[in-house]
Amino acid sequence: MKNTDPLENPDLDRASLFVLMIPVIGFFPALWTLYRRQGSPERKAISRLAIALAFTWLLGHILLEAGAISTESPTLPMLLMSSILTTSYFIVALGLMVRLWKRQPLWLPGISRVAEQVLGKHY
Repeated sequence: MKNTDPLENPDLDRASLFVLMIPVIGFFPALWTLYRRQGSPERKAISRLAIALAFTWLLGHILLEAGAISTESPTLPMLLMSSILTTSYFIVALGLMVRLWKRQPLWLPGISRVAEQVLGKHY
């Protein structure tokens, strides 16, 4: 007789992967997943991707906002670039959630490779 754990539900696990891809908020469960060093290889890869996306957005946002504050020229172009960066981050996260829903692999050129190289060594 097959002895299965009633708490191991593949649909529930897939739903928890959606939480990792929520912009800004998903960073914290992704970081917790890597900190505990538990979970499936797919969950760890998605966590690394979510963290890399969040750090990329945050770094870009901070640099653009700091540039807008410190520059003597009009700040509107910097603030516009910051809003475009934030919108792009949300659209990319939504696109990754759609790919997850379709059960397609989550991969972004450049960012996935950096996430595996930088965060893959430590976690």
